[in-house]
Amino acid sequence: MIRVRFHRAASTEAEAAVRWYNERVPGLGDDFRAELIAAVEWIVEGPEVWPISVDDPRARRYLLSRFPYSIVYVAAVDGGITVAAVAHTKRKPGYWLRRV
Repeated sequence: MIRVRFHRAASTEAEAAVRWYNERVPGLGDDFRAELIAAVEWIVEGPEVWPISVDDPRARRYLLSRFPYSIVYVAAVDGGITVAAVAHTKRKPGYWLRRV
């Protein structure tokens, strides 16, 4: 089983997005969370499949399909995955670089 670890800041970003969407439309944040969980499962299935980040070649990005967010992660040599950011695609590119 591949171990997935969320950087503390990435967890905070994800929960903030869930709250924000639920405040606008009840249940939409729950849909965001469900898509995020499904995305992590896809990443676990094939961590090397998703494109390398233009900001840092150690990181990869998975774009969510319904929401304007990407999951920025690093696949370790030992098979573990660290999610560095749950990043809005239109804000502050590369802000997460210190987390990698």
